[in-house]
Amino acid sequence: MRCPDEPGLIFRITGVLFRHGLNIVRNDEFVEPTGPTFFMRTEVAGDFQAEALLSELRAALPPAAEVQLGDPRPRNIVVMATKEHHCLSELLVRHAFDELGARILAVISNHALLGPLTTQFGVPFHHVSHEGLSRAQHEAAVRAVLDHYQPEYVVLAKYMRILSPEFVAPYADRLINIHHSSLPAFVGANPYGQAFERGVKIIGATAHFVNNELDQGPIIAQSIIPVDHTHSAADMAQAGRDVEKIVLARSLRLVFSGRVFVHHNKTIIFE
Repeated sequence: MRCPDEPGLIFRITGVLFRHGLNIVRNDEFVEPTGPTFFMRTEVAGDFQAEALLSELRAALPPAAEVQLGDPRPRNIVVMATKEHHCLSELLVRHAFDELGARILAVISNHALLGPLTTQFGVPFHHVSHEGLSRAQHEAAVRAVLDHYQPEYVVLAKYMRILSPEFVAPYADRLINIHHSSLPAFVGANPYGQAFERGVKIIGATAHFVNNELDQGPIIAQSIIPVDHTHSAADMAQAGRDVEKIVLARSLRLVFSGRVFVHHNKTIIFE
């Protein structure tokens, strides 16, 4: 639930749940001072009629309230990649063992390199080359594949091409990217080279929703590891790959389990 904040919201919400015979097994709430805006995520146990519950909750909340029921089923996703295997392979393994919270419908890549890896897991692979095509032509070819699968989310697992606003728009808050630095530091290409030149003492990875600003979308998850002067740029890149795949998988778990609220250009996350 998300709505303008006002006194008595938790009392009213929990009263509705009680009247429907539901037991609250977990509750998280937060008030964002700007607005102010109230956020609440509640896990309940018991049987209920969905429409009746939603109707009474909406009646108890301010008119601008957004109320959603969680959906426990696996999400349908398409993964996009280029040449690096580490993030894609992590997702494929988790998918194979039902640990991803999603069904990978297909993998799309602008190179053929990752095709054998993908097909070993029984997942369709689409090589959509960018060679000889304008960005608009290439994106149209990729969109044709996505339109066939109609995914709920698109995951950029080291997809190394900048996407146009026209491509991003239909997937608002549904297009998730892994970036190889702790944003907002080292935006764009070659972050480990940038980090080496700056003599950083930590490196990290950031999973975020994609918007029209390069590497500036709402951040979902981040992690860091220490490095020192003995690490070359190549050493940093190797260590960073391990961080990237874990951060991406963690961010997907959060999103697919309904724990992430996008609010302006940041996120409210109930872990």
